[in-house]
Amino acid sequence: MSDDPYQIIGVARDASADAIRKAYRVLVKKLHPDINPGDSEAEARFKSVQAAYDLLKDPEKRARFDRGEIDASGQERPQQQYRYRDFADAGPGNPYHSQAGYADMGDMGGIFSDLFGGRRGGRGGGGQMRGGDARYQFTVDFLDAINGTKTRITLPDGQALDLTIPPGLRDGQVLRLKGKGQPGFGGGPAGDALVEVAVKPHKLYRRDGDNLEITVPVSLGEAVLGGKIKVPTPDGPVTMTVPKGANSGQRMRLKGKGVPKGKAGPRGDLFVTLQVRLPDSIDDDLRDAIERWSKEHAYDPRRSLES
Repeated sequence: MSDDPYQIIGVARDASADAIRKAYRVLVKKLHPDINPGDSEAEARFKSVQAAYDLLKDPEKRARFDRGEIDASGQERPQQQYRYRDFADAGPGNPYHSQAGYADMGDMGGIFSDLFGGRRGGRGGGGQMRGGDARYQFTVDFLDAINGTKTRITLPDGQALDLTIPPGLRDGQVLRLKGKGQPGFGGGPAGDALVEVAVKPHKLYRRDGDNLEITVPVSLGEAVLGGKIKVPTPDGPVTMTVPKGANSGQRMRLKGKGVPKGKAGPRGDLFVTLQVRLPDSIDDDLRDAIERWSKEHAYDPRRSLES
């Protein structure tokens, strides 16, 4: 497996941040452990994709990698360490030399800052540092994202996190779990867990902002004569009236049956597109009736296509 983050994500080296993010989301939906239970190869690829994205999404780290200053894991290139040691051994006149005997340790403050988030906490500082944030991905069903739910996710190290999916959650939204990240240093507070949620597509619904779209088949009789039909919605089926003479492509609205706008806010709407569907087989009665009707009521449904 390549260790080049660009090759792992599958983008060119000059790819935009948006292109990298889109390619990453496609791979996450394909390789996530919840979708591939027991597949060790998919899990390994998932981890490598996450590590590659963590580097490329950070403009500073990406630029340093492109310049060869850090490797794919985000670590300093070895030659830079040797160059620093050469300076440290150069004697008292060198600006990197320390008479306190810690020259070989380098800048521990900078290292701890990278590891633990660079924030000091606790009373009076005292070397306490906040832990770093941990980033995870999770895939949720479409209707759970619409209606909200509570679930538990298992991390690669076996740790379990309880996750609350708020109603109306969007694909790619990041949820923050305070204090569930990396442990602090010197008694400092833990960092946060940042969970990026991918929403699975649904076989019936399509989302457009706070509204939903659905295509509903109707029979020839329902289209001609009108009638009441059952229409599925995210919180249960409702009855909708089909007007007489309805056509395929006709769009109707069910107000307040779309996506919730927060916990207490109103819901969006559900837009229903009608699709007139003939029976699977045409019997003699229907054929004869249509033939008689067509002879007496000829019309051109494609008249609007004429220039």
